[in-house]
Amino acid sequence: MKIESRKILHTDILIIGGGTAGCYAALTIREKSDYSVIIAEKANIKRSGCLAAGVNAINAYIVKGRKPEDYVDYAKKDADGIVREDLLMTMSEGLNRVTAKMESLGLVILKDENGEYVARGNRNIKINGENMKPLLAAAVEKLKDVTVINRINITDYIVEDNTIKGAYGFSIDDGTAYEIRAKKVLCATGGAAGLYRPNNPGFSRHKMWYPPFNTGAGYAMGIKSGAEMTTFEMRFIALRCKDTIAPTGTIAQGVGAKQINSKGEVYETKYGLTTSERVYGTVMENLQGRGPCYLRTEGISPQQDESLRKAYLNMAPGQTLKWVEAGKDPSRQNVEIEGTEPYIVGGHTASGYWVDTNRQTTINGLYAAGDVAGGCPQKYVTGAMVEGEIAALDMIKKLDEEGGNKNIKATDENDRKAFDEKVNEYNSFLAGKTQQFTTEAIEEAMQKVMDNYAGGISTHYQFNEKQLELADEKIRQLIRLVDGLHADDMHDLMFVYELKERLTVCLSVIAHLGARKETRWHSFAENLDHPDKSDEWMKYVNSKYIDGKLQIIYRDLVGREAHYEHNDR
Repeated sequence: MKIESRKILHTDILIIGGGTAGCYAALTIREKSDYSVIIAEKANIKRSGCLAAGVNAINAYIVKGRKPEDYVDYAKKDADGIVREDLLMTMSEGLNRVTAKMESLGLVILKDENGEYVARGNRNIKINGENMKPLLAAAVEKLKDVTVINRINITDYIVEDNTIKGAYGFSIDDGTAYEIRAKKVLCATGGAAGLYRPNNPGFSRHKMWYPPFNTGAGYAMGIKSGAEMTTFEMRFIALRCKDTIAPTGTIAQGVGAKQINSKGEVYETKYGLTTSERVYGTVMENLQGRGPCYLRTEGISPQQDESLRKAYLNMAPGQTLKWVEAGKDPSRQNVEIEGTEPYIVGGHTASGYWVDTNRQTTINGLYAAGDVAGGCPQKYVTGAMVEGEIAALDMIKKLDEEGGNKNIKATDENDRKAFDEKVNEYNSFLAGKTQQFTTEAIEEAMQKVMDNYAGGISTHYQFNEKQLELADEKIRQLIRLVDGLHADDMHDLMFVYELKERLTVCLSVIAHLGARKETRWHSFAENLDHPDKSDEWMKYVNSKYIDGKLQIIYRDLVGREAHYEHNDR
């Protein structure tokens, strides 16, 4: 097979990723301007991204009696201070606004007898959210001058003099190569799953916390183009229901279930209640012989049983089916819990692009929103929408300042040559050749390396500097094998590029884990050579790919009232 067809498209704004942040950005752009938009989506916009299956609660909302500053304080405490407070503040201020917008689009938000939203804790409200993504996608598809290209795999940015000019990619369906030229680009591709060996083996390996289709594409494109990235060492490890990998917060908050060990002792307060400490406590209880660990649901009421069964049906039906198959409701059997493999995701931790307050990256004209944007943890669905809105408004402002709908320069000889080289690269994998390894085999080897040497499940999330050195060496060996891979079709070619993306992100994760000489977040970054926390490390660990090498950059913390701008791109 060979790529024969090519398309060159022009638009004012290119949005890479049609998930939560990307869709909301498109809505904002068209409501506030007449700029044209192309959304490039790897799957189908109707059910793509982290929101694909729906959720049963808005996890980031300023409930009655609370204020945005409270949410900033909560997220800052959970991340032990390593956050961008300017990003958290501007995000928190928009949470209720985007929630109201979603309700106007048809989202069902549960209300009590007084017409008030039903709160679940201090920051959550209950919803019927199984159709949340289709509602958002339908609103986008009605917009004028917004072109949605489904099943296109974007592989590379087009960057000239540290300014974004567009992106390259290929259609998974018809094998067309694309060059999309744009004045501004928003990256909204999500975080990275599949770097580490997962909980479940074989066919069930994709039963994981984060979508397996999120491969770190946005991160990898940014890294290769010289964008500054931040806090990859703050990995995210979710505490989940064993085997089904269903969320535990629905049980913990929904019925007030405590974490207990095999002796029935509540251990969660012993280790701390931040997200990382909840995982760490579970790991330690198991290591010290007091496992397995559970959420205590025995003795809850029949009404609570029914509530939990229904809650999981629209988000993680495997958990409900497990109760049905066992013939035991949660009131008769505690729910066993475990930690997942580590992920890199800016919606729960602070990993991602280093952005200014308006969400522009260190590459001029390139913006990031949602899970791919760093510095702003605990943003969840509504926070991703707010970031999409913030980025959209700044892109509109910058385009207005630059002359609005001025023509994009005609494609010149250098542009054509660059596109030729990219198509030749695609075709090199599609050309007939004898291959020594398969994409899947190299991916499994990558996951084994990360699991064994970079703090995966098998080492209880712990690592030391010698292990990280070995991890770096072995990942680089695997990268050299990728050029010898063969793809039978465009679907296979997508898998090759997803592997390339993951391997690129792995190197950054390893470098970041080694660069922070402390253990600030147990389990998230458990450095055995530096087991204690130090005030000297109250700073950001950033990185930038310069002249073929990943350079570590340390930056000071940014306060919530600051308006941060990049001074040294």
